[in-house]
Amino acid sequence: MAQGRGSASTNSSLVGVALIVLFLVVHLEIANAAVYTVGDSNGWTFNMVNWPKGKRFRAGDVLVFKYNPSIHNVVTVNRIGYNSCKTPRGARVLSTGNDRVTLAKGQNFFICNFVGHCESGMKIALNAL
Repeated sequence: MAQGRGSASTNSSLVGVALIVLFLVVHLEIANAAVYTVGDSNGWTFNMVNWPKGKRFRAGDVLVFKYNPSIHNVVTVNRIGYNSCKTPRGARVLSTGNDRVTLAKGQNFFICNFVGHCESGMKIALNAL
């Protein structure tokens, strides 16, 4: 009988240790995420296409878009929306002027959909590893 109770206690301890390890792994991944201000000190503005060059992005990194919300926005689009400067149905439109976006693994595309802005280079495409 005592052995049965010991086994339950051991199993309970193992579950507790597993949960702690899982918490630490998740916490370390979040702590390692880099935060990038899009456009650096200029913020989210025109001629942004080359801004991602030379940067190494990882899934979980955060982009901060700083801009005047009365004249710009940020739209998360797919490759077709990026290339055509058109907002696909159901696209996520951000408009606070201080938006934070966590990067997904793979290609990530962003545009401003105010008339003429995307066509004037207010768009970025990047790959998160």
